[in-house]
Amino acid sequence: MRKGYDDPSAFFMNDSMHDFDCIGEYNRNDVLKEKEGIAVRKYIIKRILISIALLFLVAFIIYVLMRSLPTSYIETIAREKSMQPGSKSYEEWMAQLSASYGMDKGIVAGYISWLGNAFRGNFGDSWFYTVPVLQRFREVVPVSFVMGLIAFVLELLIAIPLGIIAATKQYSRTDYTISIVALAGISLPTFFFASLLKLVFSVKLGWFDLFGLVGRNYEQLSTMGKLLDKAHHLVLPIVTLVVISIGGLMRYTRTNMLEVMNADYIRTARAKGLDENKVIYHHAFRNTLIPLVTMIGGSLPGLFSGALITETLYAINGIGYTSYNAMVSGDIPFSMFYLVFMALLTLAGNLISDILYAVVDPRVRIA
Repeated sequence: MRKGYDDPSAFFMNDSMHDFDCIGEYNRNDVLKEKEGIAVRKYIIKRILISIALLFLVAFIIYVLMRSLPTSYIETIAREKSMQPGSKSYEEWMAQLSASYGMDKGIVAGYISWLGNAFRGNFGDSWFYTVPVLQRFREVVPVSFVMGLIAFVLELLIAIPLGIIAATKQYSRTDYTISIVALAGISLPTFFFASLLKLVFSVKLGWFDLFGLVGRNYEQLSTMGKLLDKAHHLVLPIVTLVVISIGGLMRYTRTNMLEVMNADYIRTARAKGLDENKVIYHHAFRNTLIPLVTMIGGSLPGLFSGALITETLYAINGIGYTSYNAMVSGDIPFSMFYLVFMALLTLAGNLISDILYAVVDPRVRIA
């Protein structure tokens, strides 16, 4: 007979050793989790510091470009004032206006002065809109945010499921149809598709207005009526944003799903007799999320940056349309703020993508 059963002390000794092994295993897991948490925190801090340094560099480059423009709002105003009867010369007006707007300093000194004001939340007054930059920004960004948020949600709800369906039915009629729609969305220029929508639904059918955010009788409407009127005017711009953006995400999802579905562990799951829906949506799609996170995370800042071309074509008074008018008129304070704001959003999107990638893929944390 075995000694483990003949000697009672040996039995209890083996049981105690087993308990010690379990405790040691739990301690090792706790240590690994703690190290993993420290690694993630270090990774996030490192990415934030790099993003801050890049933001300062990009802001300086934008400031240099703004100061190097061949013409600006100051020159336009100085030229108009110098043409008035009995007025001062163009050079005198330029010197006076440049001193008033702080443009008489050197590039480095001017950038440091702008940066100091920016830290205090003072981005100056818009030359074109004649109001503080932040005040104008707060007035127009809600429209762009609502429009971008709705378009972004619809893009995810449409593009990802269609990409999965196209991958699961590869080389079928469904796959070809979805691929044609995706390629059309990628290929269509925004201005062409928006003009086509306005021709059909505004000119021919008369269902929507050609331009603007509100109708002629907006002031006579109730609160709910005003809300519905604005929603009605946002239909075509949102459709434009969704159609031109779903193609890329749809193709990206399809490509990644096909790559994952050809992996060995998917074939193993099928060989074990798992339900096909569980194989696709539980195993394959979860691993497809890893590359999708990068693309989706980079799209989040677009909710605040506005759609310059779409807003301009439909005359929607959002941040994109406002910044376009400011740039065309040479409004340096507002253009500077908008471009730095875009740079901040881009860096934030990359940071969000990196963090989400580290969350869904443990290999990134280890690296």
